[in-house]
Amino acid sequence: MKCMYCGYEDSKVIDSRSADEGRTIRRRRECIKCGRRFTTYETIEDTPVLVIKSSGLRQTFDAQKIKNGIIKSCEKRPVSMSAIDEMVSNVTKKVYNSMEQEISSKSIGEMVMNELRKYDEVAYVRYASVYRSFKDISSFMDELQKLMATKK
Repeated sequence: MKCMYCGYEDSKVIDSRSADEGRTIRRRRECIKCGRRFTTYETIEDTPVLVIKSSGLRQTFDAQKIKNGIIKSCEKRPVSMSAIDEMVSNVTKKVYNSMEQEISSKSIGEMVMNELRKYDEVAYVRYASVYRSFKDISSFMDELQKLMATKK
């Protein structure tokens, strides 16, 4: 790290502390040449992921939208908030681990449905009914039959 006072390119770390609820590391440094001290902050660089909507529009990925959708589908169901947080975390990890800068909303919807299927089948069907825009009862029944077939 370059000294901000004399420009020398070597310094030693005197103290390191977690800051910003663990998302940042605060480092106290001392320049090897001039002996002056300064503070640096180290943070994770967020690379934004764009979600390609079915209309073709793009918007930045927002885990809160996923959480809201899962909460709505789990309404009046025995799914704990910690389970919902875990589902959101799993989907978020999959999105960022895909190493893609753009991902379709369809892919994210499938990830959410896979997570919901593990926790609560009714919540899964609720989410699927909105996500897949069932046109009539027969398309709804097709989805239920697929669910029953995978359960056996």
